[in-house]
Amino acid sequence: MLERLLNFGNAMPGVVSLGLIWGIMAIGLYITYRILNLSDLTVDGSFCTGGAVCMLMVAMGQPVWLAMVCAFAAGALAGAVTGILHTLCKIPAILAGILTQLGLWTVNMIIMGLQQGKLISTLTIPARNSNLMVSAMYLSKALNGSKPIIFYPPLLLGIVTVIIIGVLYWFFGTELGSSLRATGANAAMSRAQGINTNNCKILGLMISNGIVALSSVMLSHYQGFVDVNMGRGAIVIGLAAVIISQVMFARVFRNFALKLTGVAIGAVIYYIVIQIVLWLGLNTNLLKLLSALIVAIFLAVPHWKGSMKGGRGHA
Repeated sequence: MLERLLNFGNAMPGVVSLGLIWGIMAIGLYITYRILNLSDLTVDGSFCTGGAVCMLMVAMGQPVWLAMVCAFAAGALAGAVTGILHTLCKIPAILAGILTQLGLWTVNMIIMGLQQGKLISTLTIPARNSNLMVSAMYLSKALNGSKPIIFYPPLLLGIVTVIIIGVLYWFFGTELGSSLRATGANAAMSRAQGINTNNCKILGLMISNGIVALSSVMLSHYQGFVDVNMGRGAIVIGLAAVIISQVMFARVFRNFALKLTGVAIGAVIYYIVIQIVLWLGLNTNLLKLLSALIVAIFLAVPHWKGSMKGGRGHA
């Protein structure tokens, strides 16, 4: 039993790292799901797109910062496609996201196969490559001194998360950011105030999917490869983080920056729960079902709380 507890403790840095990576993705999802009030399923495709673009450029010897900028731009372009389908073609947001997601499946394989001139589903970066920003290999290297401590994944990912939250907090305090928030709160009133809600929706989807692409960059660097299937089910993990944050921190985190922080923490909590269940011996093939159950439970918690309060009040 002691050995199992030690193994669980040793796994925590990796669990926190993965939680922060998916927390960045959940922050991107929060923009569409909570701020714009749109159901965007593009993320299952754009999540892979960012990693594919970044890892291809890293494999070609390009600087990491340039690869990250291009990955963000690729994700934003995917969001723009969904936004155009929704606003100009009048396709419902959820269906527009599905259409973009389906198209990105092939696009992602084309991107990963550019060097080889054919469609491939997995692109791997050799372990000796030193251009990785964050990697599972650095977990022990940063602690034993063979890598600078800044490369310790939980620390570096925490810094990246704080930077992203800071930038978003600044942006949504500007006039343009406030227009996006107004569009999600009341589109009809926003149009009456002269706000171009279509442009706001497109911009919001671009920002959201750009951030999702950045989280894909982190995951690709962390695991050393990008796979066309790695975005499948991303929407469930992102929603889990958002809902967990809402249920656990809604009364405490009222500031916008704190709400985004809560989303990142929600993703970490989600992965800790997954790790605990795996530690207890759950078959890994059941993880998708477990993810769905976690989301369903946290979605139902507010209703249960309301029902119990109503029942006590009636009594």
